[in-house]
Amino acid sequence: QVQLVESGGGLVQAGGSRRLSCAASGLPFSNYAMGWFRQAPGKGREFVAAVRWNCDSTYNLDSVQGRFAISRDNAKKTVFLQMNSLKPEDTAVYYCAAGTKYGATMSYEYAYWGQGTQVTVSS
Repeated sequence: QVQLVESGGGLVQAGGSRRLSCAASGLPFSNYAMGWFRQAPGKGREFVAAVRWNCDSTYNLDSVQGRFAISRDNAKKTVFLQMNSLKPEDTAVYYCAAGTKYGATMSYEYAYWGQGTQVTVSS
């Protein structure tokens, strides 16, 4: 079965940094675009960033542009989300996802999802 397992979440001080990881298995990782989404309590799932299967382009949510960076290591079948200058409004459960369409910003455009990792940013 396809599995995406996020890790790296936790409590972070505002202005601090955190790197999330998502380890994939059960799929040809290099053939999939990868994305990160987040969901705050009581809110819908929000697109954060995406990286092409060939690792040559990325796309980010405007509110995280310049602060967050998505990357991937196909050899390790892992996608990362480097988060810098964190703000309290970044607090959410962060999910990684795999899909066949690069640049997709809607959750329904991704086929596989992890269970999420909680990131809490204190003020």
